Amino acid sequence: MTDAETVRALLREHIHTAGTQWNLGTFGAIAEFMRDPGEACEIVDRPDLLSAATARGSIGFGSLAGIRPFASESATGASWNHRVALCLPTDACAMSGRTELTELGPDKDALREEDRAAILFDMGLGTLQADICIRTADPALIGVLRAEAGRPLFAPGNGAMGAILAAGPHRVFIARLGRCEVYQPIPPADGKSPEGPHTHVLPKLLRSGRTHAATEPVPDGFVPCAHLIPAHPVKDAMGRPSPWDERAHKEFQRLLQAHGDAELVRVKRDLLAAIRGGDQPSSFPVPKVRAANHTIKATLRQLAASSERRKDLDSWWAVFDARKLEDGAPDENDAYGHA
Repeated sequence: MTDAETVRALLREHIHTAGTQWNLGTFGAIAEFMRDPGEACEIVDRPDLLSAATARGSIGFGSLAGIRPFASESATGASWNHRVALCLPTDACAMSGRTELTELGPDKDALREEDRAAILFDMGLGTLQADICIRTADPALIGVLRAEAGRPLFAPGNGAMGAILAAGPHRVFIARLGRCEVYQPIPPADGKSPEGPHTHVLPKLLRSGRTHAATEPVPDGFVPCAHLIPAHPVKDAMGRPSPWDERAHKEFQRLLQAHGDAELVRVKRDLLAAIRGGDQPSSFPVPKVRAANHTIKATLRQLAASSERRKDLDSWWAVFDARKLEDGAPDENDAYGHA
C-alpha cells in the first residue's frame, strides 16, 4: 500500500471501532471525541471524508496527504499511556495563527449538515497546528462575539469569553488533516468534565508555546495534530481501572511495531528478552535513546499488570523504576490540559 492508503486503512479501522478515543489540538487546547458501545453514531466512509458523529460530538478527517502515524507509550505515576499521533511535517501543519477573535462565517465544512448554517468564530489563540473555534446559531451570542471581534479574547474588558462560557456553544477544533467538534455543554470552572466528548482550553499551558507534551516522542520535523487512542489494557475511557485486557495490549503492540520508533521498539524487545531469560538488571545496558526511560517503565508496568506477572520483576523495578521520568514532565493527562 502507499503511505496514504496505509493511513486510510488505519483511520478507517478505528473510525468504525467504538473503543477508540480521539483528540485534536495542541498543548493546552484539546478537543476529545469518544463514543460508547451501542451509542447511535453516523459514520461517513468515502474517499474525501472519514468521520463519526454522535449527538455529543464528532471527529472527521479529510486530506490524508503527508500524514505520518507515530505510535508511542509513556509511563505515568503507576500506569502508562499509549497513543498513535497523526503527525504532519512542521512546514505543512500550520493553520491561520490568528491572535484575535475573528468571525469566519457559516461553517460550511461542519461534519453534520444541520450545523452548516451556524456561524464559526476563531477564538484567536495563536496556536500552530489547530485553529480553536466556537460555532453558534444563537443571535445573542453572535451579537456579543461580533462586538468583540478584532480583539484578543483575553484582553482586559473583553466580554466574549464570559459569554461563551455561559452559552456553551459548539467547540470546533480544526487542523489541516481534519476537525473535532464537541456539542456537549461547557462545564463550570469548578466542575468536572462530562463523560464523552469534551474540550480543554488552559491559557497557562498555551503560553508555553509547546506543540505537544514533553513525555511524548515525536519524529524530528513533525508535529502531532491529532491522536487516536485505542482501548487500553488496564483502564477505561475515563481513566478508571479495569481488568487486564490481553487483546487490547496485543493490539497496541501491533501498532507499536508498525508505527513506532524502531529504536524504542528494539529497546522494549531486548528488555523483555532479558527479563524472560532470567538476566540480572545490572547486565542490561541503559539505552541513551531519547524516551527510552519511558519505554522501560511502561514495559515494567505492563508486565506487572499482565497475566505474565513474574516473581523476579521486583529487582528490575527497583533498578529502573526509581529513575526520574525524562524531562521531569507531567504525565500526558496534565500536559494536555485535562481538568
